[in-house]
Amino acid sequence: MRPPLAYFITFTTYGTWLHGRESGSVDRQHNLPGTPFVAPDGQLEARRRQSLRQAPYLLDHARREVVLNTIDEVCRHRAWELYAAHVRSNHVHVLLVASVAPEKVMSDLKAWCSRRLREAFGEDANRDRWSQHGSTRYLNDTNSVQAAMVHILEEQGDQMSVYDSRTHHNHPRAGSVSDGHSYFPQEQ
Repeated sequence: MRPPLAYFITFTTYGTWLHGRESGSVDRQHNLPGTPFVAPDGQLEARRRQSLRQAPYLLDHARREVVLNTIDEVCRHRAWELYAAHVRSNHVHVLLVASVAPEKVMSDLKAWCSRRLREAFGEDANRDRWSQHGSTRYLNDTNSVQAAMVHILEEQGDQMSVYDSRTHHNHPRAGSVSDGHSYFPQEQ
């Protein structure tokens, strides 16, 4: 089996995307593209909210910029090829190629972003910033990579803190093409 072309990783900020919420959420039974979300359930959401150990964590503009810059920093350091990132007030989408499992990528990104947020804003080291898990999708064809790129960059509402490899030619990455050719990997 050949390796995936890219990973589509999503993680949410602590306490902001609870099961039962009106706009939906995913769990192990509701996590495939095109399948229904967890059904809205106000009582479930209220129970989840009551079980929070800390207040929900939201990313204001300054914090979103720290997270975006940290994602770029980690990708450069690890020689991961970043295609797109969109840091929103309560979740983060990242599309990239890495030589390690996507769970390791997500773990590294969360850890480094937490560290940089702590340094930049003097936050407590024990502050929960991220939900415990996240979504890690293996993208195995060019159409899936392109669809993820559109979802991340164009289908999230107003853009907040965004990295788009198609417009960041002055930031070449390992394995990137900076001569105007398609930035997406070729299927093999």
